[in-house]
Amino acid sequence: MKKQGLLLIISGPSGSGKGTIVEQLKAKEDFSVSISATTRAPRGAEQDGVHYFFRTKEEFQHMIDNQELLEWAEFCGNRYGTPRTYVTEKMMQGQNVILEIEVQGALQVKKLYPKGILIFLVPPNLEELGRRLTNRGTEDKEAINRRIHRALEEMEFVQEYDYVVINDTIEQATEDILSIVKAESMKCSRNKEIKKIFKGEI
Repeated sequence: MKKQGLLLIISGPSGSGKGTIVEQLKAKEDFSVSISATTRAPRGAEQDGVHYFFRTKEEFQHMIDNQELLEWAEFCGNRYGTPRTYVTEKMMQGQNVILEIEVQGALQVKKLYPKGILIFLVPPNLEELGRRLTNRGTEDKEAINRRIHRALEEMEFVQEYDYVVINDTIEQATEDILSIVKAESMKCSRNKEIKKIFKGEI
């Protein structure tokens, strides 16, 4: 009997290494990464259903009105959200699904799907966060300071999460998350059919 997949929700401040960790997780195990819906126009070679689900403002509003999104938010005049159907279909197929989203979105998802596993990824300290943001070389000092300030605000929500993982090294942080997934998959609350299987009823 195929078990339902887990929903893994990963958040963390800019510079915590979320994107890199997600790529490592995908390389090591068969995770499905949720694809967001957005009202913004495709950029370059972006493809619908691969990078994003591109929707008109009217289509996106229809998704909101019909509760077709696990969460959504607006950035710079465009809306972004997580389609419920895509996530649930992958989970029903037995795949573990990763949502890499911001704190507000993560808490929205948790209300709709309490079984979701919330993981907050953080660098080892504030100095390391500043160093990583600086080494990107993509923003000036003022922008970096804004990101650090935002990181401190996000840290206020850590207690709302199930786990906190310190990303000191990519390898160790990846293994820590894989350990969490393994432990969660063995929880009794996720294996209620085990007695029937043991008795030969399934």
